[in-house]
Amino acid sequence: MTTPRLATFTVNGLTRYGAVCDHGVVDLSARHANDYPTLREVIAAGALQRIVDEADHTAPDFARDKVVFQPPIPQPEKIICVGVNYPERNAEYKDNTEAPKFPSMFMRTARSFVGHGASLVRPKASKLLDYEGELTLVIGKPGRHIAEADALDHVAAITLCNEGTIRDWVRHAKFNVTQGKNFDHTGGLGPWILPFTDEAQIADIRLTTRVNGDIRQDDRTSRMIFGFRYLIHYISTFTTLVPGDLIITGTPAGAGARSDPPVYLKPGDIIEVEADGIGVLRNGVVDEAD
Repeated sequence: MTTPRLATFTVNGLTRYGAVCDHGVVDLSARHANDYPTLREVIAAGALQRIVDEADHTAPDFARDKVVFQPPIPQPEKIICVGVNYPERNAEYKDNTEAPKFPSMFMRTARSFVGHGASLVRPKASKLLDYEGELTLVIGKPGRHIAEADALDHVAAITLCNEGTIRDWVRHAKFNVTQGKNFDHTGGLGPWILPFTDEAQIADIRLTTRVNGDIRQDDRTSRMIFGFRYLIHYISTFTTLVPGDLIITGTPAGAGARSDPPVYLKPGDIIEVEADGIGVLRNGVVDEAD
């Protein structure tokens, strides 16, 4: 296996985790059910590299087209999202403000996300479903009041997010966006996690979002207003980070709401979030069922 890709998936009605390789999927959960029921326990035990090495010498158990991808980390304690973290994204608001002094933040529920290959659900309450492609950090080592110098020691892995948003519902209240960010099944996570190696792995990643093949967002993580180290330091000032927590680090300019005229997602659309060295998170769109 050239790249260690670890995923949570469903097959034959059971949810499992394993390593995704070119020729199939190695079921690691079957081999470690007693020690590590999910990838969250693998991360907490610091065992990611151990199971990656094991998968390197194990034949696949399933063909890739036989598994249904789920969000990689089941039921994380916290999903913390960062807003307005790229320069042109700040400029899109056209309020003539300088770059913010502190990061904007909000939290999402696990239920608001689906896995790679699943469809985002445009809710009955609104037609204004939008995309936001983002790089996501997976916390591996717990900590509070983490110094910037030590921040990346607390990262276990990285993944991708389509932080789907219901645009009119984020404007319902004066001071928060929670409603528009937490409709069931409106965002995507995955397809897998990659074990974190060093700062060079994430320092200057090209991050793009395509809708039906057309590039809508295109930027690099080196241009973020608040870098990865600072975000971990800042967040850990007010909450204890624990293994499996997700930090969704912000989206570049180019979301559909900022187009002229705005262009929102509709059933049948295909959204692809891609990042150098990580892969492609792909989701369709369907309307909420009656």
